Amino acid sequence: MARTLFVTGTLAAEALEEILRDMENVPWRIKVMPITVAALMTVEWIADRLVSPEECDRIVLPGLVRGDPEVLAERLGVPVERGPRDLKELPRRFGQRMELRGYGAYRTRILAEIVDAWTKGAAALLAAARVRAAAGADIIDLGGPPKEPYPRVGEAVSLLKQEGFSVSVDSLDPETLNEASRAGADLLLSVHAGTLDRVSPDCPVVVIPEPETDMTSFHRCLERALARGLSVVADPVLDPLLFGFSESLVRFAEVRRRYPGMPLLMGVGNVTELVEADSVGINALLAGIAEELEVDYLLTVEEISWTAGSVRELDLARRLMHYAGSRRMLPKHLVGSLVVAKEIPFEDYTEEELRRIAARVRDKNFRIFVGEGRIHVFNGERFVSGTEAGEFFPVLGEVDAAHAFYLGRELERAETALRLGKHYVQEEPLRFGYRNDRHDP
Repeated sequence: MARTLFVTGTLAAEALEEILRDMENVPWRIKVMPITVAALMTVEWIADRLVSPEECDRIVLPGLVRGDPEVLAERLGVPVERGPRDLKELPRRFGQRMELRGYGAYRTRILAEIVDAWTKGAAALLAAARVRAAAGADIIDLGGPPKEPYPRVGEAVSLLKQEGFSVSVDSLDPETLNEASRAGADLLLSVHAGTLDRVSPDCPVVVIPEPETDMTSFHRCLERALARGLSVVADPVLDPLLFGFSESLVRFAEVRRRYPGMPLLMGVGNVTELVEADSVGINALLAGIAEELEVDYLLTVEEISWTAGSVRELDLARRLMHYAGSRRMLPKHLVGSLVVAKEIPFEDYTEEELRRIAARVRDKNFRIFVGEGRIHVFNGERFVSGTEAGEFFPVLGEVDAAHAFYLGRELERAETALRLGKHYVQEEPLRFGYRNDRHDP
């Protein structure tokens, strides 16, 4: 097992030792450098003083050390890495690392609907399709008028197909669906008993019950579609919460048992759009249900504000659920990208721990921590605590304009972390799961 040498300054040495003592299966030693604040060290400065380190297989530097660890690795002949910026992150770094071989694969495809696609010009339609595809959509769904023909649907389908998109069209009008089929659509939504015989057999069709809860007629419709030689996707229709959601899940399970090889489509937007709550957790749950029931397609929409990002959320969730489900493990402690509004587990500092650290500080630079339900700010002269950013300036003493701007920014971030239960690390952005990725919407 790798023997690890942890490099630190005098100020953090005691706290580092306490954390390492509680870590299992990590043989360690500590090298305390002749400096109080670890963040003031550079790799070059360490290299001049760590000429002959204790016997070890790797070296971990403080997270705030500046410079390239490879410089030190080449000089000492052992791997050198930069640790987390916060000591409390060490157990997670060393205790929960997993090599997620195969992570990222999925079985369920995402249909991302462009609502009222029939009202959009070519440029707007292409722009909307590109945004959805970039977020993870496999198929761009063109939403038509509820019970009327989709004007020039063939042109819209052809436009997207020429750009390389897979396309589905959602309409109750058979002639609209047939025109879309002739233009090269990949999937037609939604066919029922009253329209089945009027739809071309040249394109896969999504069959829905009509009325929605009549499973007897739905099964008859599925059988008729199969007898006609149609390529069939079954959609027993997912109902909104409080309006038949539980019973609709039973319908999906029933269809899966009765037709084990038939593709299923689940319209998850019926749930996320119709409950006033952040969509990320709901999408994760629905993706897990889809994985259990072997649902092949998830149809989603991002029309209302609290569903913004739903395509990306479903993309991440389907990968998480497929990885965990195929390995018979719980979908937790893996990547954390879907923990957005709240936080993955972390260790808080207690006020007692922070006061011990503060007792050894001699300079005037302010350190900011969040722990035990309060914000704590200290330097070599004072230690103050509070719950709102505005409480601190009257008690921090004289601060120049540049430093005041810095403190204001950090204290606002600390207050946000306190309110949301986030892990705050000074000068580090708060973690908002996949929303921290700059390329995401």
